[in-house]
Amino acid sequence: MAFDNLKQALLDQDEELTVQLVNEELAKGSAARDLFDALSEAMTEVGEKFANMEFFLPEVMLASDAMKAASDILIPEMAKTNSQAESLGTVVIGTVQGDVHTVGKDMVVGTLATGGFEVIDLGKDVAPEVFIEAAEKNNASIIALSALMTATMPSQGDVINFLNSKGIRDKYKVLVGGGVVHQDFADKIGADGYAKDAIDAVVEAKRIIGK
Repeated sequence: MAFDNLKQALLDQDEELTVQLVNEELAKGSAARDLFDALSEAMTEVGEKFANMEFFLPEVMLASDAMKAASDILIPEMAKTNSQAESLGTVVIGTVQGDVHTVGKDMVVGTLATGGFEVIDLGKDVAPEVFIEAAEKNNASIIALSALMTATMPSQGDVINFLNSKGIRDKYKVLVGGGVVHQDFADKIGADGYAKDAIDAVVEAKRIIGK
């Protein structure tokens, strides 16, 4: 399997080795997108291990840190591939208020960036007004909301309610996702799109803006 050592470094939650191997592979001429895809596969395995109680939250967070460090290197490299292409629009993305998980969100940042979007990553525990301020400031087309806990799912709806209260709901498409989120919930809160994973996020983002 391609990039086995890289995947194992992430599964071992070894951030330093993960970054070292990413840099070594780039120096060899490996494509940044291929490296990102390999790490995404490893993160999917991390999620499965968490679901099966082979990993617990500390291991997931350490693996997420390694993924973030690698993504900080790979996303700019991947974006260069699309530098000559016209941007599809700007996406403001973050994990909603009350939620500090970034695993899925960080993967979506990477796939959106390589899919032709400009991405503004607001990080974690983001309040509704911060999403709106960033969307207005950056002339965004899409606001993407991640929630990894059942208790924070309503915060996705809070952002949509905030848009409605400001009378600017029609200005933005809202895309929701996260391990606990599902299509029925997305429909219930009035989201424009729902993505089940990082790859689907690009497909849905393009769909909801008509690209």
